Amino acid sequence: MTEQLRMMAVHAHPDDESSKGAATMAKYVSEGVDVLVATCTGGERGDILNPKLQGDPYIEEHIHEVRKKEMDEAREILGVKQEWLGFVDSGLPEGDPLPPLPEGCFALQDVEAAAEPLVKLIRSFKPQVITTYDENGGYPHPDHIMTHKISMVAFEAAGDASKYPDAGEPYQPLKLYYNQGFNRPRTVALHEALLERGMESPYGEWLERWKSFERAERTLTTYIPCADYFEIRDKALIAHATQIDPDGGWFRVPMEIQKEVWPTEEYELAKSLVDTSLPEDDLFAGIRNN
Repeated sequence: MTEQLRMMAVHAHPDDESSKGAATMAKYVSEGVDVLVATCTGGERGDILNPKLQGDPYIEEHIHEVRKKEMDEAREILGVKQEWLGFVDSGLPEGDPLPPLPEGCFALQDVEAAAEPLVKLIRSFKPQVITTYDENGGYPHPDHIMTHKISMVAFEAAGDASKYPDAGEPYQPLKLYYNQGFNRPRTVALHEALLERGMESPYGEWLERWKSFERAERTLTTYIPCADYFEIRDKALIAHATQIDPDGGWFRVPMEIQKEVWPTEEYELAKSLVDTSLPEDDLFAGIRNN
């Protein structure tokens, strides 16, 4: 295939692109693939999760601007392009019963209407491959679930001239994937590798919580070898300073163990308009030589 390869990663908030599939994106950038991150919301209602920054009045008052600057830094580290879809963070409702979502937030938008800016971006950028979240959002955050919904509508509608006539010339992406990096096999493998080496594992509580989820195992179809880019992934994640504690659980597994035990990032092929054989080791399988 002589045409430029292009990949679009659709994410709910700034920082999601650095915690889900970041090493994959960095790998493809290094190979000359044009990679664009579409960020649905500004992360305005995200908590400050880094204990070193909690209580900072400037950050609390200007969280939207701060998170935008963090996204700029992460984008530069990963070498990707990035666009904002312009929706407002819904926050993560907590409590029993759950409180209502805030008026005007992303998760309360009409799905068909909210898909239009994504359709416009797809038609403009023309990615052959799109990555997004599964119907559970990866985890049940309302913005992640809404990201899934608009991604599915946009994938189908982008190539249909009768849909969204004001959003540009029709263009049909060829493959759509769900990010599945937080999967049980990977977590178990890293957990057991740490215990075998007499080290403490940060995944014990994760695995216990997993037992309480009434959720079927996902089908992992695509394993991208990207261990050489794990350091870039971590650097991009740390750039989201309000959202990640550099001394926290994300970084407790030594890099050499990660690379040895689980050197890939995983995806679930949800839609494909090209022939491919599973399992894959390339998101562009079936596209490169067609």
